[in-house]
Amino acid sequence: MNSTESSNRRHIVFLIGSARETGHIGNTEWLAREAARHLPADVAQTWLHLAQLELPAFVDLRHTAGTWPLPERGTALRQVLDATMNATELVLVSPVYWFAPPTALKSYLDHWSAWMRIPGLPFKEAMASKTLSAVITNGGREKAEPTIRSYEMCAQFLGMRWRGVLWGKGGAPGAVQSDVNAVEAAARFLV
Repeated sequence: MNSTESSNRRHIVFLIGSARETGHIGNTEWLAREAARHLPADVAQTWLHLAQLELPAFVDLRHTAGTWPLPERGTALRQVLDATMNATELVLVSPVYWFAPPTALKSYLDHWSAWMRIPGLPFKEAMASKTLSAVITNGGREKAEPTIRSYEMCAQFLGMRWRGVLWGKGGAPGAVQSDVNAVEAAARFLV
């Protein structure tokens, strides 16, 4: 979506943090796609597999340079920044690994620190008009709580609306499809 399109049009960017091999849809992505399946047809959707984009490592320049340059066009980092800025809503599609966000999603969130400090980019102001939510699967909801709280705090820090989390029982491939509560909740989560 560009600035000439209606600012009222919903555009959801799904940021997939899974470390699964390319071409394999895990439980979390399956649940997110189930939720997206119930969206009205006029809602724009962008799906980004962060691990496949190979974002550069975040380097903290706050106490040295103090600012960051705008990522170059054509780079993965610029693609993700542009998608983030153009979205009305962000959905973190996040399996839980060792009680924490996956590496690809954590790296994406780390880059928010840089994007807030790019001269002329109103990142923080733009984020305050967006909604953040998460789709999470893992072996037990209580083990996902640190990740859920982390995402909620990111939303609070930037003044974003926090929709909450759609959680499902993960594990072996296809496990979440047997989680009747998660599948039923998916139908209502984004609408």
